[in-house]
Amino acid sequence: MRRSRPCSRGGRRLQFCLIAVVMAMGPPVFAAPPPGKVSRVGFVSPQSAVTSPRGVNAFWDRMHEMGYVEGQNLIVESRWAEDRYDRLPALTSEVLRQKVDVLVTVATAGAIAAKNASNTVFIVGIGMADPVRTGVVSSLARPGGNLTGLSMGWGEGMAGKWLELLQEAVPRLSTLAVVANPDNPLVRDLARDLKVIAPTRGLKLRSIEVREAKDLDRAFAQAAQMGQAVLVLPDPMIAAHIKQVTTLTAKYRLPAMYYLREFVDAGGLMAYGPDLAVMTRRAAEYVDKILNGARPGDLPIEQPTKFELVVNLKTAKTLGVSIPESILLRADEVIR
Repeated sequence: MRRSRPCSRGGRRLQFCLIAVVMAMGPPVFAAPPPGKVSRVGFVSPQSAVTSPRGVNAFWDRMHEMGYVEGQNLIVESRWAEDRYDRLPALTSEVLRQKVDVLVTVATAGAIAAKNASNTVFIVGIGMADPVRTGVVSSLARPGGNLTGLSMGWGEGMAGKWLELLQEAVPRLSTLAVVANPDNPLVRDLARDLKVIAPTRGLKLRSIEVREAKDLDRAFAQAAQMGQAVLVLPDPMIAAHIKQVTTLTAKYRLPAMYYLREFVDAGGLMAYGPDLAVMTRRAAEYVDKILNGARPGDLPIEQPTKFELVVNLKTAKTLGVSIPESILLRADEVIR
């Protein structure tokens, strides 16, 4: 059984609830696709079409809702890097040669590859890390240039929140394994934050690198030897193998903190982060605006208005972890 928290008076949750009330009053109005016009949209992802998280599909659902139908008024040029960042520049250039009206990219690495490939083709980035911190744009409010989109909000304070929640769930936690892809530009920023924050919380970190799916078995075996719990840092390649990751943490009886709720739905212990499906739907609305004349440089880069805390009590029981009431009361959803 799943339990979701209702709206309450406080910070991000109240902001999200106000947005929900406005949405309940009626859907926002978007311009219909211009009659007779066929739009060409490029889509480049570091993942594969098979393993991409379900939340990414919400992009195409929203495009269809707004009147874009592939084969009628929409041509899609999709390319998948199959978990290899080194393929992104070539795939991006390949899509750009198809003369797309808008190029949609996934994750920071995808946005960087697109930005490096063109300063004229309009780009919408989904799930970027802090675009200013990673050098994709100079301003969130007015990005200028040819790129806009949505940031995952992995900004200052997120690393500390993950550590705080893990220590509440595992009170005697002293050594934490951190599984991450070092080729991800975001990971470098988060790793710096973790190294600063961990000593102040009395934690020792043990970093474990994983660049490809074939490294996952080895990585979590090492995590079980090196730490009492594991923190999995954001990465498209890792997100493409959610079931494998949660199966491995169960196999090695590792309490784990993740960054997307999909991990918890698949049997993971806890996740704290934004809702990917909400973000991808908003990205489709950005594409619609651009196809109807808006310029990306004038569209602010959006950041999440709400971060979800999701807890799986069935997994906690299996691991022998007693989730304290302090976490359960703050959780947006508890899977029992």
